[in-house]
Amino acid sequence: MVQKAIVMDEVMIRRALTRIAHEIIERNKGIEDTMLVGIKTRGIYLAERLAARIEQIEGCPVEVGELDITLYRDDLSKKTADGEPEVKGTKLPSSITDKKVILVDDVLYTGRTVRAAMDALMDSGRPSRIQLAVLVDRGHRELPIRADFIGKNIPTSQSERIVVQLTDVDGRDQVSINE
Repeated sequence: MVQKAIVMDEVMIRRALTRIAHEIIERNKGIEDTMLVGIKTRGIYLAERLAARIEQIEGCPVEVGELDITLYRDDLSKKTADGEPEVKGTKLPSSITDKKVILVDDVLYTGRTVRAAMDALMDSGRPSRIQLAVLVDRGHRELPIRADFIGKNIPTSQSERIVVQLTDVDGRDQVSINE
């Protein structure tokens, strides 16, 4: 794949996350009984960044969890060469029952990852509400799923790919379109 364009740099990502943090606080009338749950891998780092911004704004920490959806994917046999999935583990700081859970991911595409994440969450408890925050929404949904909080809408063709790079994993913050 060849990089076609850089659509978000470090500053744009930081601004988008700050805006999402404000939207989360506003829509939920604060952060009481709220937990951010990042979908492995990059969703976790985005959730941690959102939590830090929310704490700066509200002066109160918000819980952050990690969700591994490997065993809930509907394309599991396609994703693993030897047929054995690599499970990285789910870590939730407390029970999600009766909490407002905000799933956090880097890119919303077909909706299948989010469906798997909701299945995994429901196996862990019964939240009062599930909301979705994504850095990028690229369209092309296959399931009736939409994000509540979006950093940037980036319309793409099916042949294009959105690549999110985060300092925590990739050494730099950037979102690009590859072809």
